[in-house]
Amino acid sequence: MGRGRQKAKHTKVARELKYFSPDTDLTKLESELGANPRLDEDLAKWPEYASPAPTSSDADAGDDIDGTDEVQSA
Repeated sequence: MGRGRQKAKHTKVARELKYFSPDTDLTKLESELGANPRLDEDLAKWPEYASPAPTSSDADAGDDIDGTDEVQSA
């Protein structure tokens, strides 16, 4: 026997953890999720990982309505 008191305590703790909502410091969260301060330095070291920004000429070049690119022979 004796399991009832232990189970009740675990149930109480689980319920407290489930419904506990601590105050969230949104400014700290924003700073943690914000931009990488070393991003420019990292991109200078490893330029192959930098994704080039798409330009308007890239978006219009060779795109057909059906989404396929057809090669025209000369």
